[in-house]
Amino acid sequence: MGELKLMKGNEALAEAAIRYGADAYFGYPITPQSEVIEYLSEQNPYERTGMVVLQAESELAAINMVYGAGASGKRVMTSSSSPGVCLKQEGLAYIAGAEIPCVFADVVRGGPGLGTIQPSQADYFQNTKGGGNGDYRNLVLAPASVQEMCDFVALGFDLAFKYRMAACILSDGAIGQMMEKVVLPDQKPRMSDEEIKAKYPWAINGRKNGTQHRIITSLDLDSAKMEEHNIHLQKKYKEIEENEVRYEMINCDDAEYVFVAYGSSARIAQKSVQLGREAGLKVGLLRPITLWPYPTKAIDALIKKGVKGFLSVELSCGQMIEDVRLACNGRVKAEHFGRVGGIIHTPEEVLEAMKKQIIGE
Repeated sequence: MGELKLMKGNEALAEAAIRYGADAYFGYPITPQSEVIEYLSEQNPYERTGMVVLQAESELAAINMVYGAGASGKRVMTSSSSPGVCLKQEGLAYIAGAEIPCVFADVVRGGPGLGTIQPSQADYFQNTKGGGNGDYRNLVLAPASVQEMCDFVALGFDLAFKYRMAACILSDGAIGQMMEKVVLPDQKPRMSDEEIKAKYPWAINGRKNGTQHRIITSLDLDSAKMEEHNIHLQKKYKEIEENEVRYEMINCDDAEYVFVAYGSSARIAQKSVQLGREAGLKVGLLRPITLWPYPTKAIDALIKKGVKGFLSVELSCGQMIEDVRLACNGRVKAEHFGRVGGIIHTPEEVLEAMKKQIIGE
């Protein structure tokens, strides 16, 4: 049934990696996610499961360690915060091109640049659009609780290996630092090298019969083969868009106006829904759980049911609003309300923004 504990979001993520049977974590400390590597170091998971934990000399080194270990079929993970994830973008683009499964967590802080260590959601573009070069995507899961920080580690690894790509757990400084009760999963065993060879025939596992298995990179491909490879990737992404969309709807059955929010903003918007309902407003909440693939069809379905407008609530100057407006396609009003600089919006001001910007009161 699992073990009940009181933990920080960052700690729950780290413990979930151990219990999933991850082979390695390569990272570098940066606020507000430093507890991940600190917790892993304290737990010494090598003695518990054989999991390797290594503090790399930089974020660049960490993501390239993930690239190498992931290419051998190992379950590997890294984490960082906004400026550190920027440094990982080259490696993530290489991982996408080579179709290497891995999990990385981004506990977002304010920016641009060094910014602030306070919570933010301004890394939406960086992770959902593929922040490195080329036409690629990352799977992006957005936890809204400490429990989901834990649960999305297993989900992220499962999806990453199913589709051979990077899965991002896109958190923020509030979710990473808050403490809540969490039900931890039972310990899973790490896969043996023999199991990896049998299950993942693409993985590099040494020479066999005089031949060497290689992970393909762009250096192996001429222009025609590179185009073929890119088309293959796009077909895979289309399959993911059809099959892996996840979201939650709250009070949307009869809603006339809907908040769209993820992560810590969704927690606040849920209270705004309660306040709005108490005031006689038919408001609801759509919480995207996958930010890519995005729940575009869910927004379309709400419009067809009669929803008159959407308010995208974000800790940013407006990034997810672009996907909300693409889904609306001009049929109904879609506006953005956000706070930045580490200031977190209140349920009351979110509701007031809905009244002014969407309802027109």
